[in-house]
Amino acid sequence: MTGSALTGVGLGLRWEFLDEVLAAVDALDPPAALPVPFFELSPENYLRRGGYFPAAIERIRERCPILTHGLTLSVGGLDPFDPGYLRALKELLGRLDPPFHSDHLCFSGVDGRILHDLLPLPLTSAAAAHAAARIREAEDRLERPMAIENITAYLVPGRAAMDEADFLVEVLERAGCGLLLDVNNVYVNSRNHGFDPAAFLEKIPPGRVVAMHVAGHAFCAEAELLIDTHGAPVIAPVLDLLARAVARTGPVPVVLERDHDVPPLAALLAEAAEVDAAYRRGLAAREARA
Repeated sequence: MTGSALTGVGLGLRWEFLDEVLAAVDALDPPAALPVPFFELSPENYLRRGGYFPAAIERIRERCPILTHGLTLSVGGLDPFDPGYLRALKELLGRLDPPFHSDHLCFSGVDGRILHDLLPLPLTSAAAAHAAARIREAEDRLERPMAIENITAYLVPGRAAMDEADFLVEVLERAGCGLLLDVNNVYVNSRNHGFDPAAFLEKIPPGRVVAMHVAGHAFCAEAELLIDTHGAPVIAPVLDLLARAVARTGPVPVVLERDHDVPPLAALLAEAAEVDAAYRRGLAAREARA
């Protein structure tokens, strides 16, 4: 497991404000004047492309660190990894040189078809062992440390042998990998499935956490569920949970995600400042306990 020297609050890089980021990157001197310490991108949006978009991220990478967060590795799936995808991903990671590559603890394909969703795994030791073996295989083939992200799940498949936190910890320990802790996903699952999010955090080994995500969600009245939309501002209880998590882990990179109803970059930077305030509250609480 390898963490990162990056700290603070960065942004998920999205096409909606890519031109603004490029303009800022090209205009700034020195590079430290960038409005965020790093960006995170999903390689699937850039793999096997030529032209403007790959050139754009190369320009950004020259001035600002980039983390990578995948969408389709399907570490819990049964299909063999796609060798073409892994080759293209390894090549991109070699150019961007992130300290680790992350993807989701889920399955997202079956019989060669990508399902375009992040589907939950059975909460069993057998599923944990299978996912851990696949994570180790991905690390070997990518020649890059891996981190996994806890997902939102609107149902638990089969008969659960353990709770979500215990399952997550078993995967982490079996794989020896890092955790990309999605604080919003913990909050959403806690509301939908009726558990204490603070107790969930207490079960997570702080040393396994290499980064965190925060995002917004929405309430679906018809289903009476919170839905992880990434389409709204982060709410205060999630920021409080972030501060609690940072108080346990210390400084790790935190990414503000927004995938739908993406506002102008200035509005996202203002929200990132609110996230950063929660981040600093967590660091202050950690220092006060020391």
